[in-house]
Amino acid sequence: MVRVSNNLIGILNFVTFLLSIPILGAGIWLANRASSDCEKFLEKPVIALGVFLMVVSLAGLIGACFRVSWLLWLYLLVMFLLIVLLFCFTIFAFVVTNKGAGEVLSGKGYKDYKLGDYSNWLQKRVNNNNNWRKIKSCLMDSHVCKSLNDTTSEPMEEFYARHLSSIQVYNHFSSSFPPPQNGC
Repeated sequence: MVRVSNNLIGILNFVTFLLSIPILGAGIWLANRASSDCEKFLEKPVIALGVFLMVVSLAGLIGACFRVSWLLWLYLLVMFLLIVLLFCFTIFAFVVTNKGAGEVLSGKGYKDYKLGDYSNWLQKRVNNNNNWRKIKSCLMDSHVCKSLNDTTSEPMEEFYARHLSSIQVYNHFSSSFPPPQNGC
């Protein structure tokens, strides 16, 4: 039973090691070729993730294949801490965004979202010009605003009946209003 367990851990860590190589390569590529704020913002976390995965998978692989018990214990501790960290991050994400569920508007197929409905922490991050510049750069790089722009004319009754996100609603009406200071 121990042999099967070690073989399984070894195989899983070998696959993880192989997956860490393109992640690390993508981070290095971003570091050398980043052209937008979004790409520059992502380069260090991607490199860190690639190195982390590579080191942890090597510890698990060497520990399982060569029966180095202290490396397996280290691997177990790191995996436990990673699970705890992901659990804490999930709770944090729910706490930060939970209040911003949006208000249902009668007769409309969309909800109304306001930044004031979210936590103070999130409001400060979005209202910070440096943070917003990075967020906006990522939105522009992925062509989110362009893909949501609805140029077709339709009767207002049909528009109100559609189930749209708040960004789609904003983009629909943005041609009638001047663009916001920090908008797409």
